[in-house]
Amino acid sequence: MIRLGELVMILDLHRQGLSVSAIARKLERDRKTVRKYIERGLAAPAYGPRQPRPSVVTPFAPYLQERVAAFPELTGSRLLREIKELGYAGGYTAVKEFLRTIRPRALQAFERRFETPPGKQAQVDFAFFRTTFTDQPGAERIIWLFSLVLGHSRMLWGRFVAHQDLQTVLRCHIAAFEAFGGAPAEILYDRMKTAVLGEADDQGIAYNRKLLDLAGHYRFLPKACAPYRAKTKGKVERPFRYVREDFFLGRSFRNLDDLNAQFRHWLDTVANPRRHATTGRIVLEHFAEEKPYLKALPATPFNLVLALERRVTREGMVSVGGNLYSVPDSTRRRIVEVHTLANEIHILEDDQLIAVHPVLEGRGQRRIAGGHRTAPPPSNSMTAREMPPPPTAPGAIVVPRSLAFYDAVARRLAGEGGRP
Repeated sequence: MIRLGELVMILDLHRQGLSVSAIARKLERDRKTVRKYIERGLAAPAYGPRQPRPSVVTPFAPYLQERVAAFPELTGSRLLREIKELGYAGGYTAVKEFLRTIRPRALQAFERRFETPPGKQAQVDFAFFRTTFTDQPGAERIIWLFSLVLGHSRMLWGRFVAHQDLQTVLRCHIAAFEAFGGAPAEILYDRMKTAVLGEADDQGIAYNRKLLDLAGHYRFLPKACAPYRAKTKGKVERPFRYVREDFFLGRSFRNLDDLNAQFRHWLDTVANPRRHATTGRIVLEHFAEEKPYLKALPATPFNLVLALERRVTREGMVSVGGNLYSVPDSTRRRIVEVHTLANEIHILEDDQLIAVHPVLEGRGQRRIAGGHRTAPPPSNSMTAREMPPPPTAPGAIVVPRSLAFYDAVARRLAGEGGRP
């Protein structure tokens, strides 16, 4: 084989009139070679395919082909161990590359979108966020977004919370149902511990007992999605990215309450009035059509009680969920019973109710109910106190009496001629 420069020189000497023998002597090439390249001219030389170099796997190729044909799911590490017993001395990479050429390709099926009829299903999940509230600069906070999405209309309800505990999950469900004016027939859950406890042998999925009580009260069926199947909950997981990019990023929040106030405004003015990319419908208008298919809310509130014991601090406070709630100054026991309802905290002493508080969102908050403290607060106290109800003015209380009393008075006045 000669280089391109030599070929050009051969052709140039040939054009100058030199014979084949003279060109061969001048370039120290064989005459047959010179004559061949003169006849070919400047046509590109044709090279045959490069012969593959023998691989260390080649001697074991028939065995690997036979095994993969019989059992396509065999792993590369398993086959490596087998051929090493047959004398293979190479590495795993060579085996893996060879298996890639002989293993049958799995056909990628097209995804089928699962659309639910109106009122049929909702999906629930939590998403992880980090932020720093301006009320506490320098302290990064971990918060969670509880989201419930109706599968048919894509109506979105959500709330940022500080915990993923059972009380928070129940409280968010109730708030979402009240916001929607009804409950779906079933709710699909990720395998979060507050909802799904795990597998119950032959009985299927084991759900949290308190969640089942909530489901029975609102008449919906809880369903756990298959493990490692994130696409099953696409309707609730896709909005998390939308919330993060369209709402959360680039904003500042004073505290958790301010965050949720801004989030509710965004839901009402941006997220739910938009035209959904998948359905092509305005979410609010679509929800108006779905709402009649939701199950009606029960007449009585859901008041499931979670009972626990707590120690009263020296300041007369009880810690529940990272927040402090007051007990009256007259409390004598150091250990009290706490009943956590969906939206309230009840504190009992000797089975007697001594305090009722609304649940505080977040952590590190304090609440002193009105009438719990007889002494005025210290000058440096930052904890707000609720004022006790004002005393009732004398004569403002009317004692209810039976109709028989008024009938007797009327008969007496009639007998006396109406004189007082």
